[in-house]
Amino acid sequence: MDGQELQKIADAFTTDLPGTDHEHRTGPNWDLYKVQGKVYMLMTDMPGHPVVILKADPDDAAALREQYTHITPGYHMNKTHWITVEGGDTINEKLVKELITDSYHLVVSGLPKSKQPTDNHHT
Repeated sequence: MDGQELQKIADAFTTDLPGTDHEHRTGPNWDLYKVQGKVYMLMTDMPGHPVVILKADPDDAAALREQYTHITPGYHMNKTHWITVEGGDTINEKLVKELITDSYHLVVSGLPKSKQPTDNHHT
């Protein structure tokens, strides 16, 4: 899958996640996806190619970077807790949705119970 398809799938998938707010910023171009004000996904164009940036458990992030050549440390983010996903032959729709779901749940689980979306086990 190419980077544009990656971003299209990621953007469409977030509409099913309860409590998601989408914010677009320009100069530079960033799309932020938040739940209760906490970012769980970002999209931007690294020089030359579109990417999706997601929160990840540090152990999972290290394993993902080893397993997939198109997953690298988080671009402009904490390299331990964030990953960058680029389009490529090792990336498919199922993996993208799993990574987004994991990122979303990491952020939601860190929220106070009263702030967690009521349907956070939807995915």
